[in-house]
Amino acid sequence: MDMTIFAGSSNVALAEAVAEKLELRLGNRTLQRFRDSELHIELHDSIRGHDVYLIQSTSLPVDEHPMELLFLADACRRAGAAQLTAVVPYFGYARQDRRASGQEPVGARLVADMLKTSGLQRLVAVDLHSTALEGFFSIPLEHLSAVPLLAQAVRPLVTAHTVIVAPDLGAVKLAERYGKLLRCPPGHCA
Repeated sequence: MDMTIFAGSSNVALAEAVAEKLELRLGNRTLQRFRDSELHIELHDSIRGHDVYLIQSTSLPVDEHPMELLFLADACRRAGAAQLTAVVPYFGYARQDRRASGQEPVGARLVADMLKTSGLQRLVAVDLHSTALEGFFSIPLEHLSAVPLLAQAVRPLVTAHTVIVAPDLGAVKLAERYGKLLRCPPGHCA
């Protein structure tokens, strides 16, 4: 089965690097906004029967990038992609994994449902905010981690005064993983 990679606007450099590593040409598409800021996407390559990968973080601006991914997925589905996978290095709305007051949305679940509805059949995500998010997806989810690579990269910068912190309870386990790899327990490094 032929493979095609398309980039959303959030990770063009990453998509280009992946395509180059796989000795593929990045899929040709138009991504533009009309005067009223409405999104328009058009594919310029035939992908019928292809295994298609969409590389797109749902990072800043977090209301625009998920829509690009949804539109790319829908365009690929309608163009006959045999398999459709999103590679999402950063999953926006991940911190909205529960309701604190009972009168707010569960944003992470809503985004997960929209991704499935768009035609995506699989999702590859990197270091989700918490493992609880895995239960929100009704499509297969590959949850990868960059922690070992990132810990190795920052190891030379760690001193006795380095402190590892988590922004909230959902990230405590992640901070603990960094601490273990850097031999730096939360609040103190050796």
